[in-house]
Amino acid sequence: MVRKANPALLKPYDLSAELEAVVGKGPMPRGQVVKKIWEYIKKHDLQNPKNKRNILADDKLKPIFGGKGEVTMFEMTKLVSAHMK
Repeated sequence: MVRKANPALLKPYDLSAELEAVVGKGPMPRGQVVKKIWEYIKKHDLQNPKNKRNILADDKLKPIFGGKGEVTMFEMTKLVSAHMK
């Protein structure tokens, strides 16, 4: 049985200026945004070396993370959603 893609994951969202600074110009589907954020995190080595589930915010990520210096992966997903309309 072939699974159909979840249409909610393919819906393009308008992105805030802060989020666009990290992932590029929107509109963009949620899955693409998450993928691009992870590319950015890995490229800039922003995972906490002691706890890989935590993301360290640089100057571009801080506004997306509500000013926090470090967030968990789960927190990150919730905070990023606030920047997608």
